[in-house]
Amino acid sequence: MNYVIEMIGITKRFGELTANDNIDLQVKRGEIHALVGENGAGKSTLMNILYGLYHPDSGKIFINGEEKAIHSPADAISLGIGMVHQHFMLVGTLTVFENIILGDEGANAAGFINYTAAGKKLEALIENFKLNIDVNSRVETLSVGIQQKIEILKILYRKSDILIFDEPTAVLTPAETEELFTLLRNLKSEGKTIILITHKLGEVLSISDTVTVLRHGKKTGGKITSQTNQTELAEMIVGGALPEIENRSRVEESKIILAVKEISINNDRDFAVVKKVSFEIYSGEIYGIAGVEGNGQAELIEAINGLRTPLSGQININGKNNISHIPADRHKHGIVNDFTLYENILLGRQYEEQFASKVLIKENALMDYTKNLIANYDIRPGDPNQFIGSLSGGNQQKLVVSREITKDSALIIASHPTRGLDIKASAFVHNSLIEERNKGKAILLVSSDLAELLKLSDRIGVMYNGEIIKVLNSADTSEKEIGLYMTGYEEK
Repeated sequence: MNYVIEMIGITKRFGELTANDNIDLQVKRGEIHALVGENGAGKSTLMNILYGLYHPDSGKIFINGEEKAIHSPADAISLGIGMVHQHFMLVGTLTVFENIILGDEGANAAGFINYTAAGKKLEALIENFKLNIDVNSRVETLSVGIQQKIEILKILYRKSDILIFDEPTAVLTPAETEELFTLLRNLKSEGKTIILITHKLGEVLSISDTVTVLRHGKKTGGKITSQTNQTELAEMIVGGALPEIENRSRVEESKIILAVKEISINNDRDFAVVKKVSFEIYSGEIYGIAGVEGNGQAELIEAINGLRTPLSGQININGKNNISHIPADRHKHGIVNDFTLYENILLGRQYEEQFASKVLIKENALMDYTKNLIANYDIRPGDPNQFIGSLSGGNQQKLVVSREITKDSALIIASHPTRGLDIKASAFVHNSLIEERNKGKAILLVSSDLAELLKLSDRIGVMYNGEIIKVLNSADTSEKEIGLYMTGYEEK
């Protein structure tokens, strides 16, 4: 068999945690291979070993049939392996051109860079793969979708033949996702080998040729994609049937919990990004906001949370003053990596009577509460004294969700709450939000996942260029219609 990648008996431990347990992975040349599994199943760890960021405790790696020792990303790049991480590795203040050649400038003996040769090489790649990118633009001014293409150009510029993508569609719109898939198919036609880490089984079935499933650090199976289906893959991932989404029967509107009136907001560069936005959310309602990232959603959420001062308008919250907030960027606004799980559970809740007296933290009560959340939300590993920075991104997200949903608040703001979560954890979060909604809480849901918005929301406001240009009833609309308004469509 013509395998371009063989990883045999790969085992990797972090203390008492076995992240990869004797895993075998074979990938054929010129195929798109999906790697799927629950959060903490070991997918990213395995690919970080292939890319040289981690070193296995045991096992062997063969590239094009030859055993290789990959000690660093530089070794991986020299073997034709490139990786596009979930969180992009770009310098916002530099241009596209500068980001792409950074670290591979090709200076001569005198220390001079041949910018003309580098430019021609880059232009040839852009033309070959039909990428509409201005290489002189500053990266911070570009959309997430364009930034991802820049990351791909970086590894193509380094002549990578094996491309690893870690959750590549997590922050993309449906249109951007389709553009990415077109690019991946083009790369495949050029003979590139692609490994795709993803939680989205619809995408696995749409784009991949083969799929490998991991669970609890072990390989549980592999399939030719055309010979499987979403239900079979889901059951392989979770080890059984998926949980059902709870009944989301509408609670009768009783009172307005959040009223946003004529809000206008500037971003950090003093540009108007929210323009006279108004909406209301009732108790027992989930109000979704759809839109391409960068159209003012983030600044609007910051203003409602008191993290950004509006230029004008009013924000009124009727009910308990505290707000539950599941942030879009958990590392910036949700967790402290060097704190333990129980210390992170306390964040924002340190004045609650159940956890604190006037001067002291009730350590036993906090520890018991944390253990209950760990069990109920299946946070792994389940040690309250573990530093949260050592957990997978999905398990970090589950802790943030558990902390915020269980707060005694009338309003929950959920920004991309299932981004990076596996299907089982996503279903649990969806059910938790619906349960809180059915208790009478108001929920503001911002998500780039249109299927998620349609599944959970009662009404959906579509943001474009800083305005809510359309409000749709979820029962009467579709992903296609929402996506149309997300591009600025105006009714005639």
